[in-house]
Amino acid sequence: MTTTPSTFTRPELICPAGTPAGLRAAIEAGADAVYCGLQNATNARNFPGLNFSVKELTEAVAYANARNAKVLLAINTFPPAGKFDLWKDAIDTAARLGLHAVIVADIGVAAYAARTYPELRVHLSVQAGASSPEAIRYYCEEFGVKRVVLPRILTVTEIADIHRQIPCEIETFIFGNIGMMAEGRCSLTNYITGISTNMDGVCSPAADVRYEETADGTLTTRLGGVMIDRFGCNESAGYPTICKGRYTCAGKSEPYYAFEEPLTLNLSSLLPDLMRAGVTALKIEGRQRSRAYVKAVVSAYRKAVDDIMAGREVALDSLIALTEGSKESQGAFRSKTWR
Repeated sequence: MTTTPSTFTRPELICPAGTPAGLRAAIEAGADAVYCGLQNATNARNFPGLNFSVKELTEAVAYANARNAKVLLAINTFPPAGKFDLWKDAIDTAARLGLHAVIVADIGVAAYAARTYPELRVHLSVQAGASSPEAIRYYCEEFGVKRVVLPRILTVTEIADIHRQIPCEIETFIFGNIGMMAEGRCSLTNYITGISTNMDGVCSPAADVRYEETADGTLTTRLGGVMIDRFGCNESAGYPTICKGRYTCAGKSEPYYAFEEPLTLNLSSLLPDLMRAGVTALKIEGRQRSRAYVKAVVSAYRKAVDDIMAGREVALDSLIALTEGSKESQGAFRSKTWR
């Protein structure tokens, strides 16, 4: 794939930082910016062993600033009634530490940030599910949003059309979990465990996960007592999430992936098209992934963006080894008929 650099504006490469070590790995691999969360329910990856204390975040900002990288704080869950102070504290912390931007989903959180810290840059999380020019313009006009992270339900053509109609920057996912096609609206894990992705920040909490192996090598995975999948001795078993389990339903005799098949979004071949469409920032998903994963993916995409800007050939075939189940997809970005 060769490109004409004069047709592009260099996009930012936005990379995951689930831990301080992950943040350092991403920046060393060439991230322009990293996004991370605090160790509480204000971010949508609220898992034990992940995220940052205020002390760690303070040190991370200093580390990033010294290397000309930006730190974005994900405050992208929805506060339950009576618990808004936790989200206010997260915004206060971001402003006090001088983070480059906060990534918010809730209207009340956006209003608090805009009213209290007008100088603080606000990005609209994909969890807000804003997928129309009208919705995005509303957030820009009411809360001063400077960038929108678009849901993974839009084609490149639709992204280009939105870009022409909105006053803010566009960020879009390019690699990682493809997820359900209703960003910020999933209630599956809450149905089974009582823990909400959108309000508690946890999908499939580890305390509710069970693995059961039989004598013949069959492995069964359960979440909150509900069977999610069953794997033969030659199959690899992933972490059990409801949307990527196999079920017998709708009159089918064999279990099948009723919601989503385990695979990875990989838009490497669409990078020039996304850049032409007006995408300002390219986002890699994976705050729960290892440092080795972050280093490999970020390095590959850093080289790809640099090659595109220089008009060189781009090749990202090596990333297939890092995809879920060694399967990849362009999702809805190329066509609405992807499933």
